[in-house]
Amino acid sequence: MPPRPFAARQSQFLSMREWNAEEDIMNSDSQVERSRLTGVMTALVTPFKNGNVDYRAIGELAEWHIQSGISALVACGTTGEASTLTWDERLRIIRTCLKVSNGRVPIIAGTGTSSTELTIAYTSAAHSCGADAALIVTPYYNRPNQDGIVRHFEAIAARVPIPVIVYNVPSRTGVDISLQALDRLSQMPSILGIKDATGDVRRVEEMRNTFGDRFILLSGHDASAHAFNLLGGDGMISVMANVLPHVFVALQNACIKGDWPTAKYIHQRLKPVLEAFELDTNPCPVKAALKHRRGMRDEVRLPLVTVADDVAAQIASALDNLGGVTDPDHDAAFNLREKPAIHPAPLAWRV
Repeated sequence: MPPRPFAARQSQFLSMREWNAEEDIMNSDSQVERSRLTGVMTALVTPFKNGNVDYRAIGELAEWHIQSGISALVACGTTGEASTLTWDERLRIIRTCLKVSNGRVPIIAGTGTSSTELTIAYTSAAHSCGADAALIVTPYYNRPNQDGIVRHFEAIAARVPIPVIVYNVPSRTGVDISLQALDRLSQMPSILGIKDATGDVRRVEEMRNTFGDRFILLSGHDASAHAFNLLGGDGMISVMANVLPHVFVALQNACIKGDWPTAKYIHQRLKPVLEAFELDTNPCPVKAALKHRRGMRDEVRLPLVTVADDVAAQIASALDNLGGVTDPDHDAAFNLREKPAIHPAPLAWRV
């Protein structure tokens, strides 16, 4: 188990009683079965209250998602505004999720930065906390070549014994990891899979043909997640699942069964919400949605700002009309160009 160099700094945030109560979590083995890193995973937002992380709200959100059937929770990722979180905040968020989960679902910690050494430090700390896996984004801003990307992940895997999911999101990082580079990384036992946020569903077939079952393939793009998983993916790390976890669980279940009609039906119904979420930068829209549906604060940290009033209204309208104007369980409530061959399973859109 790696040392906990920042453990002493946690005392300013937690009482000694809270610290001792969590020692079992801090000292637990963080290895997790591959099969538990599949399905629908929520990229959790980080709620704020007057500039501070609202840990109570994080705990409540995590519990709701677990009860809604989510397979795993991803803390401190892009949606969690990790780039504006302090070291101590990251660790306490991870530990809060671990405490709430209590082993019911894996907790995946976002630990990636543009620095290899800093990423190793963050990943080591997450491992010491008891995180089940680390989601590590390709280095951003400095834009390494493919060999540099591979060596970055190799260095992390060599120094931190935690399962790693590679996070590929070229729209934010400026670099795109190649199939050849992924093939090199897949040879390392602790690098278990990839979160692909490119939106290019052709990639999932290429990756499945190349890696077979030895690499977990997760969609990181809500708008194409259904196609990604119907074409061979193992699950998704979803932003919209923050506000509609039960819907995305139903979508993933349809994909697992190969039920194209139901998966398409759910995706088509979600399209207005997906489009509304594209009106501003993640996670601003999803926080507006959580404010509308669950009364949570929509506060974000600079340089992000809350969505404009007209955007908030469009998000609220899309969510309110999600169930249709008639019976929400009847396909006539939503016009499809092609009617499903079978009637989609009923779904409570307003939960």
